[in-house]
Amino acid sequence: MPRKRPGRVRTRNTNRRAPLLLSTMAPQDFNVRPGETKSIACPDCRTWRRIMGDTVLKIREHVSDEQGATRTACPGSDQLVVVNIDIRRWQVEQDRLLRDAMPQDNRRAAQQFYKPLPAAAAPVARIKGEATLETTRQSYLAHRKGCIRCVGGQHCTDGGILGRRYVRALHEEPARREAREQLERKARRTERARTASSVRTAQWAKYGGLTVETSNNRCTPRLPETRSEFSGPQLPLAPYDEAAHDLRQAELGKQYAARTSA
Repeated sequence: MPRKRPGRVRTRNTNRRAPLLLSTMAPQDFNVRPGETKSIACPDCRTWRRIMGDTVLKIREHVSDEQGATRTACPGSDQLVVVNIDIRRWQVEQDRLLRDAMPQDNRRAAQQFYKPLPAAAAPVARIKGEATLETTRQSYLAHRKGCIRCVGGQHCTDGGILGRRYVRALHEEPARREAREQLERKARRTERARTASSVRTAQWAKYGGLTVETSNNRCTPRLPETRSEFSGPQLPLAPYDEAAHDLRQAELGKQYAARTSA
């Protein structure tokens, strides 16, 4: 493609007016976007005309009424133009005004996000959850009530699955109940142990510490021949009737010898 060149100013003539400052015009009456042809709305005839030149900018020579017979030149021809604005800030403001003026139905985001369609819900028979006796029973009864193919002892595919699931829950209910009772017993034991521990902690806080240390320090040594009051009564070491004891021992010896020889 041929290189695009800026329009050249073919004459040095001007309309002898003071240079037109873009800062004194409405932002929507000129276009100085980078990469686009510079244009401006002529202050005299209010028609859009091209701005010629690269360093020295002028409004292109034009007539005020192209359809008329006289074709007189517009006084705004060859008007000097001075770009004394921040082009980047002006462009951002113009883009915002364009977005605000655009109808809401025509606005589009810079980046499109496509939300995937949600998948269809799975049938109740294919939902995997906690199969308790009550949930399986309710699911089976709800399916039987709304299904026209499940009549009497006949079941459809989903009805058969729900029925087998209910029967399996019936068979597993005793073991499930026993497991729940074991968990409850374990929880009660844990609670009792926690309560006893808290009671012992409270007792130690009440009676322990300095009181126990003081009692230990008050203990006195005992003599070897003395007995403690916690040892119990004195027990005899010899039989009460020695003759009867010897007779009984002789009879037991004879009985043991007879069983051994037999």
